[in-house]
Amino acid sequence: MRQVNKGFVRQRFGKRLQGYHRHAFIQREMAERLAEMTAAHLPEGRAERLLEVGAGSGALTGALLSRVRAGAFYANDLVPECREMVENAAALCNVPLAGFLAGDIERCDCLPERLDLVASGATVQWLDDLPGFLRRMAGVLLPGGLLAFSTFGPDNMREIRSIESVGLHYHSLAALREMAREHFDVLDACEDRRRLDFTGPEAVLRHISGTGVNGLDRRAWTKSRHRSFVERYRRCFPAGEGVRLTYHTMCVVMRKR
Repeated sequence: MRQVNKGFVRQRFGKRLQGYHRHAFIQREMAERLAEMTAAHLPEGRAERLLEVGAGSGALTGALLSRVRAGAFYANDLVPECREMVENAAALCNVPLAGFLAGDIERCDCLPERLDLVASGATVQWLDDLPGFLRRMAGVLLPGGLLAFSTFGPDNMREIRSIESVGLHYHSLAALREMAREHFDVLDACEDRRRLDFTGPEAVLRHISGTGVNGLDRRAWTKSRHRSFVERYRRCFPAGEGVRLTYHTMCVVMRKR
């Protein structure tokens, strides 16, 4: 499995933060879907203490807090500059930010405990040790507490992987169920494959860059590499007058045993 360079990921997402909300429309749709699923499984739609992991630009923050009656709200993100955006998204729902944990969630020493809910939108695919994360979240959740997250499946951006041989290691829904079963019961899960059409490979690259998800590849885009990418992409993945890109999205809600 590829080890993610978290410093590089933080740098890429930090640079794209202001424009992320505009480009990341798939992630916004995932946030709305996950928030609906989560609220449906919270008793009386309420969480006394909740933590959002990888809060980013606040897309899930707003979607979730507009549906859930929240007590103490804590948030985390790898990029410290996210705090203001998350705080503003929470304030629009009249929920104050009880605490912001800046940094890698896999290395945060002091997580809030006795939580009713841990939620995360399109983040867990960046973790090095997902089984370890699930175990740790089980440790800070109350019995019966919920862990709800969205992520991407094995077919996500398969076009990019086939040409560039670069990409995250995405787990199937069955694999996620197996990882979680020691600590959680899966209450709800869904997955979807979406094909987006673009005018050309250059537009695909701009879309990926705008969302910061190119945080794995540190190689420079030389003229020869760019030309080879464009030619192969056009030849292998045509769609009408342009080209296609696949998103494979998943949402999961689990209850701690």
